[in-house]
Amino acid sequence: MRLTHKTVLNFVSESEAVAASEILGELPAFEETPVVALESEDGKRWSVEIYDDGALGDAATAALAEAGIEPPAASVEAIPDADWVSETQRALPPVHAGRFIVHGSHDRARIASQWAIEIDAGRAFGTAHHGTTKGCLLALERLSPIGVHRVLDLGTGSGVLAIGAAKALAHGPHVVAVDVDPIAVEVARENVRINGAGADIALFTGDGYEPRDAYALAPFDVVVANILAKPLLNLAPRIRELTRIGGAVILSGLLSGQAREIVARYRATGFVLVRRRDLEGWATLTLRRVG
Repeated sequence: MRLTHKTVLNFVSESEAVAASEILGELPAFEETPVVALESEDGKRWSVEIYDDGALGDAATAALAEAGIEPPAASVEAIPDADWVSETQRALPPVHAGRFIVHGSHDRARIASQWAIEIDAGRAFGTAHHGTTKGCLLALERLSPIGVHRVLDLGTGSGVLAIGAAKALAHGPHVVAVDVDPIAVEVARENVRINGAGADIALFTGDGYEPRDAYALAPFDVVVANILAKPLLNLAPRIRELTRIGGAVILSGLLSGQAREIVARYRATGFVLVRRRDLEGWATLTLRRVG
């Protein structure tokens, strides 16, 4: 598709703009379309910019309305020919999450750290510009690596959290990363290769139950699930099965207002809440299995 137009959706808050960009980026219609959330120069508003052939504005507003985000009217303007994928990636600065630094390939030459993770914005969720991914990285950093040998990243997306787990949790824990989307697994596999973590991470296409090979190492010492509130509720018994007694679980992908229901569900399933962190209207929960 030739990129000839820029569609702009204006938002008041950063959380709305980032959530809108992530929702659109997950849709098949936007698979090959650069979508980026940007702050205005005066810092008073945020916008989502979509670079396409001018045909996706109505689809964007309809998709956001269905997701519960009331979209503003879209403005469309013609743009000159350019490599807009590269342009939108350069608009994303490195993200610091504790010791982690998540950056795109455009910043590779100027970032040197054992905690650096290179992830380009693309077809799979997870660049740490979203509060859920950042919250999970901060939660991983706070875990003690002592006794951690097996980690599960359920819903891996771009693979950023699997890579973060391999870096944070001592010297080479075995990390299993699973996603239902085969495209996400393909993207994650490339990101794992770029970050030199291939020896530590095994990738699978599947859900919380299949393929069985993905769960051969269960129970896991740490389980990370950055998905959505409804599947987190449904998967609570399964996540208990996959977590050893005393093991840690990091949950995100839920709005702050949904955290209480998630905590209640997991307490009833045999977990206690260790820590909660709220970023940009999203909650990240760290729990420990006690029964």
